[in-house]
Amino acid sequence: NFLQVGRSTESPIDFVVTDTISGSQNNDETQITQSTISRFACRIVCDRSPPYTARIFAAGFDSSKNIFLGEKAAKWKNPDGHMDGLTTNGVLVMHPKGGFTEESKPGVWREISVCGDVYTLRETRSAQQRGKLVENETNVLQDGSLIDLCGATLLWRTADGLFHTPTQKHIEALRQEINAARPQCPVGLNTLAFPSINRKDVVEEKQPWAYLSCGHVHGYHNWGHRSDTEANERECPMCRTIGPYVPLWLGCEAGFYVDAGPPTHAFTPCGHVCSEKSAKYWSQIPLPHGTHAFHAACPFCATQLSGEHNCIKLIFQGPID
Repeated sequence: NFLQVGRSTESPIDFVVTDTISGSQNNDETQITQSTISRFACRIVCDRSPPYTARIFAAGFDSSKNIFLGEKAAKWKNPDGHMDGLTTNGVLVMHPKGGFTEESKPGVWREISVCGDVYTLRETRSAQQRGKLVENETNVLQDGSLIDLCGATLLWRTADGLFHTPTQKHIEALRQEINAARPQCPVGLNTLAFPSINRKDVVEEKQPWAYLSCGHVHGYHNWGHRSDTEANERECPMCRTIGPYVPLWLGCEAGFYVDAGPPTHAFTPCGHVCSEKSAKYWSQIPLPHGTHAFHAACPFCATQLSGEHNCIKLIFQGPID
């Protein structure tokens, strides 16, 4: 049983992938002009019998059942005579240490060849010189493995892993629980509420906002601007800390949560909220960016993270009555 992934919309591709636009600003101005994702990026082969092992291989078979590689792709003959190669911009895989759990730590990024061998990274994504063969590692995917196709990063979850993950219903229950506590704006004293997960694009009147340098949660207000040039440098009325002031959104993709904890932390600078352990996990994962850079990003919107720890603990004020 195998699944083919790539940018091509031809019939051999089972899972069509397009470039991820940071901050999920999918308007006409941000459309990618030249995609860096291969048309036949990778294939994942799953065993039909337990434990249903899944292995990843670079490149894919086209409609004439040949492996499709670009002209500029690195190719070579191994000592045993069989050919191998890499896609133009590479298929990178990272297995987190400890699976996808509260205790997980980032692993090391590797590159996978057409035949499924594991290599250290090239100097840049499309360099002709392949990395060194890593003989003691395999192309077997684990729960929480990240697959980077140079333009989009995929998270591999196993059925068993998802069985232990919070569900959409659980996230909705957490949202209702935090709203039932009637958090208040410490200045306007109006009650705040996270909008329903279906309304994730429109800022609502009761939506909580936060100062991302200190974590104090408020309702929307239009004062505290500190700079004419830096539009979003605002002074928190509670503690006078200066920093970005953004609306908070509950992260609604259950598969990204490493635990079922309450939504207490926000990513900076996008304001997506999730559990402490999930926020800390993603804030330390270096995701490939461009040809040789790595940076942490919000899993919910792909915005590059910034600030002292990439995320902040939120400080809610309860009702005074």
